[in-house]
Amino acid sequence: MIVIKYLSLIIVLATVLVFGGCSDGSSSKPDGGIDSSTDTDTDTDTDTDTDTDTDTGPVECDLGEYIGDYEIFEQSDIAAIAECTSISGNLEIKCSSCTDLDGLSALTSVGGYLEISHNYALTNLEGLSAITSLDGTLFILNNDALTNLDGLSGITFVGGSLSISGNPALTNLDGLSNITSVGGYLSICYHDALTNLTGLSALTSVGWTLYIDGNDDLANLDGLSALTSVGDEFYVFFNFVLPDCEVCDLLDQLTTVPTSITVTDNLNDTCTPVPANCPP
Repeated sequence: MIVIKYLSLIIVLATVLVFGGCSDGSSSKPDGGIDSSTDTDTDTDTDTDTDTDTDTGPVECDLGEYIGDYEIFEQSDIAAIAECTSISGNLEIKCSSCTDLDGLSALTSVGGYLEISHNYALTNLEGLSAITSLDGTLFILNNDALTNLDGLSGITFVGGSLSISGNPALTNLDGLSNITSVGGYLSICYHDALTNLTGLSALTSVGWTLYIDGNDDLANLDGLSALTSVGDEFYVFFNFVLPDCEVCDLLDQLTTVPTSITVTDNLNDTCTPVPANCPP
């Protein structure tokens, strides 16, 4: 018999911090470090040198592949990599002024992780629609104007984890409708406008832990109807309009039982009939 554990807020949050889960908006770089080096001018001649590297020309792509990690901080960084079809390392998109990613339309694969975070003017991810392969983790964090994930519909498998957190305008996950498995953890946290998870209807397995936390308008878990396996831990808490019965039904459909289960501070309701895994 599965025991649903009601833990105090302090214990729950401590567990999440130790084992991963809902991000505060900066990735933990589980798939390798990012190249944070900057081009600093070490010229020691006597003239006053205020020159900075502003070269926004195309970067070198070896047979279409950019070798290494790549960071996008402004629109010109997108234009510079427009001819590349793959990136061997990690791709970070942190462009506070970018309104679109259309210049990345040739990109089909990222060898490391893909982080899309703190893009305050970005409303969609259409420029990423050609990506079909993602070996590392997918982070979608703190994008204030992002309303949908439709540009990610080509991805069928995420080799690392999938972390979607702090996107206040996000209304649906429909762009993830072709993802069938997540190798690491899946976290969906801190959204104001997300009402359902129907975009995850093809997902059958989560390798590690499932976190669903702090989604103010999430009313059901119907989008996880194909999910049968959660390999490690199961956390669903602080979703104030999500009935506990929805969580119980999800637990009942799993054929692989998580090692640890925490269900608390959702909408406490009375289930009829009572599912086997419903908290008392």
